[in-house]
Amino acid sequence: MDKLYIVIPAYNEEYNIAAVVREWHSVTVKTGADSRLVVIDDGSKDNTLRILQELALELPQLIPLTKPNGGHGATILYGYRYALDQSADFVFQTDADGQTVPDEFWAFWEKRADFAAIIGWRKYREDGFSRVLVTKIVKLVLFFVFGIIVTDANTPFRLICSSTLKKHIARIPENFNLSNIMLSVCLVKFNENITFIPITFRPRQGGVNSINFVKICKIGVKAIKDFIRLRKELKA
Repeated sequence: MDKLYIVIPAYNEEYNIAAVVREWHSVTVKTGADSRLVVIDDGSKDNTLRILQELALELPQLIPLTKPNGGHGATILYGYRYALDQSADFVFQTDADGQTVPDEFWAFWEKRADFAAIIGWRKYREDGFSRVLVTKIVKLVLFFVFGIIVTDANTPFRLICSSTLKKHIARIPENFNLSNIMLSVCLVKFNENITFIPITFRPRQGGVNSINFVKICKIGVKAIKDFIRLRKELKA
């Protein structure tokens, strides 16, 4: 049976984490006894880590990890590398804010043998116009920098076979803040067999997003510089 590791980064998610973990733990259990739900606390300042540790006492396939704060992208990479070190066959990533729908995972899981990676396309979005605008800008930036069209590069709903993930994760700087975008770029740029499936993307289910529009703009300016630098490395 295929061993799945679900990776979820979490920062100051005390209002969402219990519900999200319970939902995704149920998914984990259904995929097999060797599968694990790995939730990485990114140096939260609230009760996120304590809640995770308490949940682990009752949810046998939950692995709570913690690390110093390094940002969303760095935490995702941390989780990916952990999953690969544990010999996962497939790695799935989502976020801890409750915006994704666990029931939509099964359409991805059923197709796991057909594709190197399956990425969610946030066709049905309920998280506000500014977020939609950011996604469209990212799509344009990737076209102009890398010459590729990526349907939805930063979706936190993606299933990747471990061999493909291992091949491309080495191309991404360790603490790169937009790691999922760069992973999507690598998958498309190197012609991996991938597909995009429409998913629902709900409003944040509780708490406050730690990244506002101003921060997104600042991250974006830095990201463009990083993308231009990484473009040369991808040609190597």
